[in-house]
Amino acid sequence: MIISRLKEFDEILQLLTQKNIFMIGCGKCAKKQHTGGEPEVIDLKEKLKAAGKNITGWTVLSSACSINSWEDVLVQNPAINKSDALLIMSCGGGVSVISRYAGISVYPALDTESLGGVCCNEIVTELCGMCGDCTIWQYGGICPETQCSKSLLNGPCGGAVEGKCEVDERVCAWDKIFERLKELGKLENLEIIHEPKDHTKKSRGKKV
Repeated sequence: MIISRLKEFDEILQLLTQKNIFMIGCGKCAKKQHTGGEPEVIDLKEKLKAAGKNITGWTVLSSACSINSWEDVLVQNPAINKSDALLIMSCGGGVSVISRYAGISVYPALDTESLGGVCCNEIVTELCGMCGDCTIWQYGGICPETQCSKSLLNGPCGGAVEGKCEVDERVCAWDKIFERLKELGKLENLEIIHEPKDHTKKSRGKKV
């Protein structure tokens, strides 16, 4: 699940220099997090109308980042062709996909934060940094690249106070890693020395 949050309303207004706006929500991750499902789209629509924007229409796609046919989206939502811009309530992936085909300005209503997941109806954030070089098993299933504010791969920095990170007071990731490895009987994993991540393994900009 891609973790995202709604931008501040004033920031959205600053982005939308055009008047005629069509809104698109996402029925997957954003819906699950209540950042881009139908209720959230309608709520933001009313706020934008009150601020003087002409909302030509809206829809919630089943998945904004996975569209079978843009032509089908246009057929089902003809108001898009009467709009100056699209406001997308999805992660950056959905914004990027729609931008490739829309032919008009496309703006994000959300900020994408991390890759997370859902467990027992709880949304868990910062589970994966999508580095392309996964060694998470060595840390007991806890990714230090995302959960440690300094992305340290070889142990804690020494700045934590009473188990809280000195940067943002989150629970120290390395405290969690130690306890998880202890629980698993794998404390020897702490002796593994990790080289810097091989960022050439990322697929960014490459054709796959």
